[in-house]
Amino acid sequence: MQEPLQASPGEVLVEARGAARAFGAVQALRGVDLQLRRGECVGLVGHNGAGKSTLVNVLCGALAPDRGTLHFAGRAADGGAWSLREARRWGLRCVFQELSLCDNLTLAENMRIAQPQSAEWAWRRRAGAQLMDSLDRIFPGHGLRPDDVVGELPIGKRQLVEVARAFTPGAQPLELMILDEPTSSLDPELVGEVLNVIKDLAQEGRTMLLVTHELGFAYHYANKVLFLADGQFYETGTPDEVLKHPKKERTQRFLERFTAFSF
Repeated sequence: MQEPLQASPGEVLVEARGAARAFGAVQALRGVDLQLRRGECVGLVGHNGAGKSTLVNVLCGALAPDRGTLHFAGRAADGGAWSLREARRWGLRCVFQELSLCDNLTLAENMRIAQPQSAEWAWRRRAGAQLMDSLDRIFPGHGLRPDDVVGELPIGKRQLVEVARAFTPGAQPLELMILDEPTSSLDPELVGEVLNVIKDLAQEGRTMLLVTHELGFAYHYANKVLFLADGQFYETGTPDEVLKHPKKERTQRFLERFTAFSF
């Protein structure tokens, strides 16, 4: 695949057209259309099983759509999809619900293999130290070491590493961050720390797609909110339009479960 064109601020960075994906008889995505513009922080909300993680995996290159097209900065993906390695080379970083770390490798080794094959060896040698710098900055007192084997760490610690790895500078600049419930495996005291990091990136104008049940956070820091149900978008718009004044009955029923939030 050819290198992508550069998008200017406000221009479409990633676009999906008619993206569909099924698992046997289950239609997880039903031909969704999506645009992520440079500088946007987009909140993706919906009930469990709505298709949010499937959409994330398609956009990140972990799954190919059964039909539909994907574009990065105006360039169509060869064969309808790009790979995880291509996505990272372009500066697309993902934090998955199902952790993507290799359990049999150390933290430093996990960071090195995440670098593009084209990266200079000097980048690979520094990768472990860069990861630890990110952990120290984001999660002070984390108690982790570069030679810790991932499979021997508790799930909460592994989630910290997953988040920190996505935020760690690499051989390519960070263009787009896609986060699928990044706080789902964290202890309550760490949830706020992760959300603060995301808030800072949003305020810097970073391009992000955030899958979250933290509706109060999405309301205050997302530029746009997408409500996904049964593999399709039922309602999209500003946080006020979708979370505070939804027009569709399906959206209203979903939000009834979150009456504790004050927008």
